[in-house]
Amino acid sequence: MKNIHLKNLSVLVLATLFISTSGVLGKYIALPSEIIIWFRAFIAMLFLYLFCTYKNIDLKIKSTKDYIPFLISGVFMAAHWVTYFYALKLSNVALGVLSLYTFPVITALLEPVFLRVKFNPVHIFLAFLVFTGIYILTPEFNLESAQLQGILFGVFSAFCYTIRILILKKHVSNNNGIMLMFYQTLIVSVVLLPTLFFMDFSGLLSQLPYLFLLAILTTALGHTLMLQSLKHFSATTTAIVSSLQPVFGIILAFFFLSELPSINVYLGGSLILLTAIIEGVRSNKK
Repeated sequence: MKNIHLKNLSVLVLATLFISTSGVLGKYIALPSEIIIWFRAFIAMLFLYLFCTYKNIDLKIKSTKDYIPFLISGVFMAAHWVTYFYALKLSNVALGVLSLYTFPVITALLEPVFLRVKFNPVHIFLAFLVFTGIYILTPEFNLESAQLQGILFGVFSAFCYTIRILILKKHVSNNNGIMLMFYQTLIVSVVLLPTLFFMDFSGLLSQLPYLFLLAILTTALGHTLMLQSLKHFSATTTAIVSSLQPVFGIILAFFFLSELPSINVYLGGSLILLTAIIEGVRSNKK
């Protein structure tokens, strides 16, 4: 049983590592956020469709009751991705990815309401530790600051991400995670398609390799593994363990974008890492 839990936890951490590459790629790719997200979703959708065809994974939605939740969660996914990339463009990888990680706090508060599970005060304490770590990394409050605007976009992105996770949590047990992610990317592609008529595509060809990396590694693999993890952990546990993403993102930004972390980054990141470890150990005792 412990080996199974360790395997599931390892998959969740690996998913978090893959997803954390979105910070570096989102900051590096020199295209409007809507174009980046559309190509990210469209390429990932094609990849997932080919994979499902190869593996004979049934893409049929089993219940008509799932249609509306899938659609709504896909819309929130689109909003989450676009606003997150705006956060990255306005600030930097550290602030963008860390502001997104207010979502464990939001998840801990909303999961009992959405899923009617018993409220656990421990989640509030752990979420408070995550929030404290993020607060340490927050720059001086200034309404005209692009960094503050980036943080606000990140927090709104966190809210959208939380709603998406909680909606899918009700349906993930009855559906294949790969199939779910296929429909998520399909819906995002359709929702954002009209925005392409108003965007500047100059420089697209030079950015295609990075768009493919974002679509396949970050999206198709990372988010599919994350959805699969929802079968083994609560939404709050998944949210808090995946708080490793800021740590991974900051490390990647240091190596690939030369963004040098300050002492506050080390302090806040260490607190977030500690919280993720505590929740990983605590969930094993259930």
